[in-house]
Amino acid sequence: MKNTRRTLLAGMLLSVVAVAGCGKKAEEPAASAASDAAPAVTQGTEYVVGTDASYAPFEFQNDQSQIVGFDIEVLSAVADKGGFKVKFVNTPWEGMFATLAQGDRDILSSAITITDERKQSMDFSEPYFEARQLIAVGKGVTGVKTFQDLKSKKVAVQTGTTGDEVVQKLLGKTSSNIKRFESMPLALKELEGGGVDAAVGDNGVVINYVKNNPQHGMTTVEDLQSFAPEYYGFAVKKGNKELLDKVNAGIKAIKADGTYDQIFNKYFGTK
Repeated sequence: MKNTRRTLLAGMLLSVVAVAGCGKKAEEPAASAASDAAPAVTQGTEYVVGTDASYAPFEFQNDQSQIVGFDIEVLSAVADKGGFKVKFVNTPWEGMFATLAQGDRDILSSAITITDERKQSMDFSEPYFEARQLIAVGKGVTGVKTFQDLKSKKVAVQTGTTGDEVVQKLLGKTSSNIKRFESMPLALKELEGGGVDAAVGDNGVVINYVKNNPQHGMTTVEDLQSFAPEYYGFAVKKGNKELLDKVNAGIKAIKADGTYDQIFNKYFGTK
């Protein structure tokens, strides 16, 4: 992670800085106001990034088991501009936020919607993607033209997502008509098999899935009145302002020089 120094002493000191920058829980002092301070960010530091690689086209594994996708390319470009390095680690959505709080991950990059609730326990970068919830309807299911039409339907969602939250508000938190899954692809698989009438999730993921599985006859329903715009951000540990500033600087740079647009067009077409 670091350039080789001319002396052994300098190398040892640099190693200490690198360890402190990783923010691992076992190496933090006892909980106190001081322990919440952000670790120092050093030029060239490598940060561990948690991502749930089951959310194409944002993050997924290719045939070589490499983690790829829109978010991956965007954050990699951000890191290049921000003067740091990133290492992506596949991390299940459930429990992902805990890995950030514990210091096992330095950044989260997983199509994470910025919400007021989440901002209480972590800090977010400037938004890098605008999304909306989208309804996928199963083959042969009729009468779904708006979100309200799902009131009497069985609906699949990914646990703990904003899609889960909006469906809870419509059907009730304990409704037996809500079927929850660990990932959005699993929720859409349930729709394919006829186990539910519809699924609700982020538009980029739903569109990508329906487009790549035309044989199942699923359709999408957009309801701009019911679903407000949502914004994705990269998350860092609460109080890690120095790293957050570097991420934001990188986002600003790739938007200014056209890099962001190139990546966006690759995955979603021209804006």
